[in-house]
Amino acid sequence: MESVQAPDLTVVRPGDGRAGNLGSIGVVFKLWGHQTNGDVSVVEHPFPVGALVPPHLHTREDEYSIVTEGEIGFRSGDREVVLGPGGYITKPRNELHAMWNAGKSPARMIEIISPAGFELFFRDLVDLADNGPPDFADIARIAESYGLEFGEATWLPDVIARYGLNPPPGPR
Repeated sequence: MESVQAPDLTVVRPGDGRAGNLGSIGVVFKLWGHQTNGDVSVVEHPFPVGALVPPHLHTREDEYSIVTEGEIGFRSGDREVVLGPGGYITKPRNELHAMWNAGKSPARMIEIISPAGFELFFRDLVDLADNGPPDFADIARIAESYGLEFGEATWLPDVIARYGLNPPPGPR
């Protein structure tokens, strides 16, 4: 039987990690896949008031989110919930989902991605956005290379209206 070596000890102190802008929300990189033998990656997402991550699905990974500040709304499949600090949610691969700031103050969540690899999509998007607001065609091209698909959701206009959201450019 082949032995798998445990990953090296990684320490990320509070406030550490590369930060970037994904357009409607931010990202702070905490653990990269190369630090965990590809098992998981961890990022934090700050959500300004009105922020919306449009409907999409992952074909390669599952996401596990933990709200640490404010209120974040989640829609996955036909299920919708708003969670405050300490709330957890799973977002399984191949299921259309969206997230938004559901409150009147900034919010934040931790995202655990398994298996790792999708953090590189966020890295590529941050790099693209460094040159100004990216064109949706460029975002879609990068998304496709990571198995991310955008989708249309009949429920999205209602969510936008109920929470006063600012949808980013792209399909809705």
